[in-house]
Amino acid sequence: MTDSAPARHFVAIAGNIGAGKTTLAKRLAQQLGWNCHLEPVIDNPYLPDFYADMSRWSFHLQVYFLSKRFQNQLAVESELVSCVQDRTIYEDAQTFARTLHRRGKLSDRDWENYLALFDTMVGHLKPPDLVIYLKCSVDELLKRISRRGREFERGLDPEYLADLNQAYEDWASKYKGKLLMLTIDTTAIGSQDQHEVFEECLKILRMNLQIEIPFGHVE
Repeated sequence: MTDSAPARHFVAIAGNIGAGKTTLAKRLAQQLGWNCHLEPVIDNPYLPDFYADMSRWSFHLQVYFLSKRFQNQLAVESELVSCVQDRTIYEDAQTFARTLHRRGKLSDRDWENYLALFDTMVGHLKPPDLVIYLKCSVDELLKRISRRGREFERGLDPEYLADLNQAYEDWASKYKGKLLMLTIDTTAIGSQDQHEVFEECLKILRMNLQIEIPFGHVE
């Protein structure tokens, strides 16, 4: 008799711009030997234009992200190994697009069109087994964004980040029971030392998915 195959897990890291999602996703994947699917930010051709004129480019940006995120999650579901994903397709609609609509940067017509497309797409997807939401204050987000030095993120409006934070809280409340989502508040943790966030994340995986963590932590 052969041993049964190890359980396959799909974990996603959620959070606002600069919350530390990519760093955590990469570290978890390395520690656990999982595949890592990163957010398609740097290659997005609309981002510089979007930050210069949100009203003009919001719909283009959000449809691009939605398309890429859908492709990304299909790839996750087709793989036979466990995966960690940097940001989810659900955040695109429930936090970013919704915030742009509330701020008047995405028209009612574009929002309804986008939401119909989103609803159709997610109907074909399997949700993550667990979403880990990295919560962070606006002041700390701004420090981290400045430190990583992406040119197109210079001058990000703190009120926009605050609106996104509120949208994340609304999303976490709305999707309670639909997604297994657990929160780690990273505000008080220095961006240069994410070990505490990493350890808390490992604890969450042990307790909620019964994942065995390999010895020898990644430094």
